[in-house]
Amino acid sequence: MLLLSKELPNLNYRHTLQRFDEDWRDPLSALLGWGRAAGAELVEIFLERGNSISCLAEDDAITSITPRLSTGAGVRVFRGLADCYVSTNDLSFAGLKAALEKGLSLMGLTPPGPTALVSAINLEMLQDYGERRRKDGWLKECSPIAEMGEILLKANEQLGRQARHVQSRRTTYFRDWQEILVACSDGTFVRDVRLTQSVSSTLLCADGSHRASVSQRSGGTGDPDFLRRWDLEAHSRELAEAAGQMLYADYVESGTYPIVMSNAFGGVIFHEACGHLLETTQIERKTTPFADKKGQKIAHKNLTAWDEGLSEGAFGSLDVDDEGMPVQRTLLIEKGILKNFLADRAGSMRTGHPRTGSGRRQNYTFAPASRMRNTYIAPGDAELDDLFASIDKGIYCKRMGGGSVGPTGQFNFAVEEAYLIQNGKITKPLKGATLIGEAKDILTKISMCSKDLSLAAGFCGSVSGSIYVTVGQPHIKVDSITVGGR
Repeated sequence: MLLLSKELPNLNYRHTLQRFDEDWRDPLSALLGWGRAAGAELVEIFLERGNSISCLAEDDAITSITPRLSTGAGVRVFRGLADCYVSTNDLSFAGLKAALEKGLSLMGLTPPGPTALVSAINLEMLQDYGERRRKDGWLKECSPIAEMGEILLKANEQLGRQARHVQSRRTTYFRDWQEILVACSDGTFVRDVRLTQSVSSTLLCADGSHRASVSQRSGGTGDPDFLRRWDLEAHSRELAEAAGQMLYADYVESGTYPIVMSNAFGGVIFHEACGHLLETTQIERKTTPFADKKGQKIAHKNLTAWDEGLSEGAFGSLDVDDEGMPVQRTLLIEKGILKNFLADRAGSMRTGHPRTGSGRRQNYTFAPASRMRNTYIAPGDAELDDLFASIDKGIYCKRMGGGSVGPTGQFNFAVEEAYLIQNGKITKPLKGATLIGEAKDILTKISMCSKDLSLAAGFCGSVSGSIYVTVGQPHIKVDSITVGGR
């Protein structure tokens, strides 16, 4: 379809803000063509509607309910290896055109003159994952506010009943619903609906000078009944047991130890200290020591690691990324050899690494970037008992807490629940441990992996905002690591 540039503002489009569907084809095709006519090599438009809510229970009362509605769009313009991003909450044709015009200007491009011919982009058939997977009814099927509060208060009641010396109980539920539409001048035309939910508790116990604080999170995607299915009794029992063990635990002595790190959320260190270094954003910034190591050994031969978006119900799973590309499984490390990086569209253009369906963003106010999805160390061949039996004196890190990571992989992470290993056996509880190290060193010391892979939900912050991810691993043995303590 050919149009005169001056005709675009007068075209009568039927698109609606209540749903992103086939009716958006004509206005987006015209805008994409107008951007290309101005000299942009690629133009991408991302539309989003969001509906989220969080609910907080503190002790025996609901203290906060926070709903949030959002609607907006992001326009990205590429010229050569450079790109710019403009966001707007005005989804009218004029609003989108103004955002695109701003993006063109930032890239030094001049919009087509009034009499210039504009060829609308021929978009592909709409790939509607919302309709294909029957997701459009999910939001209505989720727990209403009254049910949220009832379940959270019941969880706090269980914590109070099962734990001793309780000082405070906090349980939070979060639900995020999102509808997106991605249209790009390369023909991409994709719609999706996402539903992500999580519930977490923090238990603080105190007895005189003794203190213990432990937390635990569950999360999932695509299940409107997630909160109803949540096993709050098992959740409360595990937290109460952990707090009881840690309340009177001795402080760990600082030093260098072999450790066994628990499965599931134990994978947070691999995510933070290594996973980020395998994103093309790090290659572009020259902040990863692995930039030129593809095909080389960077880890112990017993370590294999994956990133993927396909595990059913996992916190980082998607049908398509935020650039409209179907997700996939990406082999990061195989038997210690670096195999692949995680690449979004811009990262692929600038580094040469192939796209992996990893272009992700918090919402329309952020440009997408290469980000992790479900990232984990693969299970090994060892039995769990073999890991402990191989250690004369070390530490079992059963429950990880928060931490920080430097730009090139230096890390320190607190351990919420730890135990001394003596002569191959778990003995007394320890607290106050902090794991300190550097990614390129620690990867070579992960010498044993058990068979019990487990995944855990988490949040990840980076250049494109906070997103939902999964971390994971089996139990692993690290031959030596610096442990901070007293």
